[in-house]
Amino acid sequence: MLKADESFWSNPPWGDGKQKYRLGLSPIAKEEWLNRKIGDSLFKHKKDLLDNNYQEVVAVTQSSLEAQNILKEYLKVDKRQYPDLIADMSLVIQDDLCLIRSNGDQELIAASVCSPSYWNVQSKIGRPLREIHKPVTTLNEKIGDRIETFIRQAPIMKPFSRQNWLIHGDTNRFYIREETLPKTDPSGWFIRSERETLCRFHKDYSLFTINVFFQPLKLIHEHIKQKQDLINSLRGFDEAEISYFGGIKKIQLLLNYLLGK
Repeated sequence: MLKADESFWSNPPWGDGKQKYRLGLSPIAKEEWLNRKIGDSLFKHKKDLLDNNYQEVVAVTQSSLEAQNILKEYLKVDKRQYPDLIADMSLVIQDDLCLIRSNGDQELIAASVCSPSYWNVQSKIGRPLREIHKPVTTLNEKIGDRIETFIRQAPIMKPFSRQNWLIHGDTNRFYIREETLPKTDPSGWFIRSERETLCRFHKDYSLFTINVFFQPLKLIHEHIKQKQDLINSLRGFDEAEISYFGGIKKIQLLLNYLLGK
């Protein structure tokens, strides 16, 4: 049974009904960057995938070896278990890990992603960020240039964080493809919050991390302003955002539920 996370509800990722895709990065202390120790349940989730579905969750390029070795200065690994260092490093922290080249085309050069939301790491490895974000057309149009500029110019060892969000029919962490429209009532759905960090930890490399949390959607009725803000955000989606979120039928079901229809 998921408990209410008051820090989440006091400042939900849709903010004041703001648009879905925005840069939204805020600086954090270095001590808050890689400090999320992994618990037993999440460790088991990651370990099971790494042991049984390795190719679905880990992808690397040959050019990523230097970056992985530099990153291990910040994510200490007691012993090696897997072919790629980034897989071992992913077991010492809650977050999934994505290594990005900071300059040039800013390719994804290595990743260990055990909680993907509608994306497959094998289809993204070695590709520039602009190509990775291409399926969500308006993400590139709205913030693509700003993302690239930010990563290229970010100060070294100054981490930033942001929050993303989706709404799922369950708490399944592993979605490499979009889920079908949930057959259950929205009262049983969940807000999936992705707390992300971005840090240029070397002049040539940046680390993007993703940490997934869930909150029952039904808790929103205890937070009147946050509910209205979510309604405003959903109503503001453009066609590409609606498609990525799960389609117009899903949006309408959510709006009807939130509006009490």
